[in-house]
Amino acid sequence: MLALVLVAAGCQQKMAVQPSLRPLRPSEFFEDDRSARPLVAGTVARGQLHDDMLLYTGKTGKPDSGPHAATRVATLAGAVAFASPSPWGVASLAIASEPYAREFPFAVTTEVMYRGRQRFGIFCAICHDATGSGRGMVVRRGFPQPPSFHIPRLRQAPAGYIFNVITNGYGAMPDHSAQVPVRDRWAIVAYVRALQLSRNATLSDAPEDVRKKLEGEAK
Repeated sequence: MLALVLVAAGCQQKMAVQPSLRPLRPSEFFEDDRSARPLVAGTVARGQLHDDMLLYTGKTGKPDSGPHAATRVATLAGAVAFASPSPWGVASLAIASEPYAREFPFAVTTEVMYRGRQRFGIFCAICHDATGSGRGMVVRRGFPQPPSFHIPRLRQAPAGYIFNVITNGYGAMPDHSAQVPVRDRWAIVAYVRALQLSRNATLSDAPEDVRKKLEGEAK
C-alpha cells in the first residue's frame, strides 16, 4: 500500500512540473525573451493555402484586356492627374488599372444565387438597401451613403473589383473578410450582378419561353 502511495505521488510530481511555459510568459531561452514563437517564414496552416488567385483575390494577374482597356486607363489617368480629382475619377482609375477578373471562379448556379441573396440581406442591405440603391436603414439615420450599384461605373466594374471591395473594404465601408467566407463573397457578387441586371435588362435578355409569355401579356 505504501509503495502504491509513493508511486502515485511521484507521478503527480512529474505531471505538475513540466518545462513548458504558460502563454505570454517571458522566456530566458530566446534572445527576444518571448516564449510564444513566431511562425517560420513561409508556414501555411492546413487548409489555408490560397493558391487560387482568382478565387481569393478577384484578380487574374494579367492586365485588363477588355475592349478599349488601354484607352480607358489613359483617359482616366489624364483626368485625375490634370483636373481636380474627384472620388469618382479616382475610383474609376483604380478599377481600370488593376487586373480585376471579369469572370467568376466557379459556376453561378441557382443555389449560389439564393446564397448570395441571403448573405446580401444579412451583411449588405443595412447600408445598400435591398435593391442596391444605397439607401439602407443606417444611411437613413446618418451613416455616409454608398454609391448605387446601378450607376454606370459599378455596372461596368469587373466582378473581381466588387469582390475586392467586399474583402478589403473601401471608403467608409469596412472589410468583410472575417465575417464572410470567400465563396459567400462571390455569391454576393453574383447577386449584385442580378440586382444590376434587374434594372437594365431588355426583353431580348429573357429566355425564349419567358420572352414569349411577356410578349403575349403585352398584346
